[in-house]
Amino acid sequence: MTAVASAFAVRDGGSRQLAGTGTLLRFALRRDRVMIPLWIAVDALMVLSMPNTLEGLYGTAAERTALVAQMSANSSLRAMVGPLLGDSVGALTAWRAGLYAALLAGVMSLLVVVRHTRDEEESGRQELISSAMVGRRAPLTAALLAAAAANALLALVITVGLAGQGVAGALALGLGIGAVGMVFATMAAIVAQLTESARLARGLTGAVLGAAFVLRAAGDAGTNDGSSVPTWLSPLGWLENTRPYAGERWWVLLLFAAAALLQGAVAYALAERRDLGMSFFTTRPGPATGRLGSAAALAWRLQRGGVLGWSVGFFVAGAVYGGMVDGATDLVADNDKAREIFTRMGGQSGLTDAFLAATVGMMGLVAALYIVSSVLRLHGEESSGRAEPVLANAVGRLRWAAGHLVIAFGGSALIMVLAGLGFAAGHGRGTGPILGACLAQLPAVWVIGGLAVLLYGVLPRGAVVAWGVAGAALLIGWVGPALDVPQIVLDLSPYGHLPKLPGPHMAWTPVLTLTGIAAVLVAGGLLGLRRRDMTA
Repeated sequence: MTAVASAFAVRDGGSRQLAGTGTLLRFALRRDRVMIPLWIAVDALMVLSMPNTLEGLYGTAAERTALVAQMSANSSLRAMVGPLLGDSVGALTAWRAGLYAALLAGVMSLLVVVRHTRDEEESGRQELISSAMVGRRAPLTAALLAAAAANALLALVITVGLAGQGVAGALALGLGIGAVGMVFATMAAIVAQLTESARLARGLTGAVLGAAFVLRAAGDAGTNDGSSVPTWLSPLGWLENTRPYAGERWWVLLLFAAAALLQGAVAYALAERRDLGMSFFTTRPGPATGRLGSAAALAWRLQRGGVLGWSVGFFVAGAVYGGMVDGATDLVADNDKAREIFTRMGGQSGLTDAFLAATVGMMGLVAALYIVSSVLRLHGEESSGRAEPVLANAVGRLRWAAGHLVIAFGGSALIMVLAGLGFAAGHGRGTGPILGACLAQLPAVWVIGGLAVLLYGVLPRGAVVAWGVAGAALLIGWVGPALDVPQIVLDLSPYGHLPKLPGPHMAWTPVLTLTGIAAVLVAGGLLGLRRRDMTA
């Protein structure tokens, strides 16, 4: 009887710790009803657009076999997109889109988990919720279930969309991409217990994701079959070793399951050993060192870590892309349709310049994510209540906002300059043309940043829509040229109006026009911020 009573007590205690999980899950999914579908749509469309594109590029078995041989000899491209393990259209799809779809799934997952754990604690909402009948494990469980639902839906869409290329390969690719997302969801759950700041939790988990990419790249540069030790040390390497459409290895999925379960167990153990709102790595108490005598100095202190991380990432990415220019141009030199895609993306000024213009354009698209995150830091400061003590002093709203906006818009210029220097260092050509090409991306980046400012200033609850705009621009710029979509669709993105540089022609009219539009959007947002009530 004692053993039975103990078992019931354990079961009852476990149920109490999970009390309210369903309600919190529904609330989390409601809050993310815009963000999660947008991430899934961008990720899935990137994958599902590939088969038709690749069939047009490599329509015959001979062309695909030649591509496999070229990739086996091209270490720089293997480092960027992984080894090509088969010559079917499905295998080409998994090779071309699988890695980057997994990266997007990882980013989506860490954002979801941190938002519903550390963000809630940092804002004080979790303390209010926990005062009701909510179990200790319920918030973390709801966050992980929200991430699991998002990744399961993503896996389902990819599997169904690629089933025509082969059900087994589609299932392996879909499950692998979703499994990568869950590995980084549980990693984010651990980091959220260790850190006191949601911003730091996102940054550290993103750094782990970047390290996983670097490990896989180092391994794939050395071998052409994904068998190296660094590749096996990375969850992104596990995805390619699942081998969709190339003799699926279903047992590799057990690695994902084991990693997710182990990391989840660690996250729960850490959560039970700390107080609400606390962390294991606490912020160093004041007084703060350095000069914090102005709102701009405070904004820099808050955002300097993000600026540094993006700067390093853009310089390294520029150097890597610059180093692979010659190999990439050799790969597509004999394929007329591949050259046409690069021409649509990068202009008519020769294959090398077209490839550089296309990759610079992709860096510009990614820079939009930086500026949106930096601008929306204003919303985070306001909603968490940290803006109120600053504004209670002799600091006006516009002065407070200006400190963050200088970092957002100036930081975007800085990371694009560093990307240009990285391109020049990697490719070995003159710095001037490639640096000018990177700076020419800024007006489009600033338009998206200006829209984020407008949304925050006028409709703060809808500021998250700025992420959707940045994602839509990324999708149009990434997938549009490959699908040969009409020009009117490409023109929906501000990037569609920029000159294709490096090249012989510089068009100043669209650059100046977009810069003016960005200035108007920022002014409208600041005017709205000045007139509306502040919310907490």
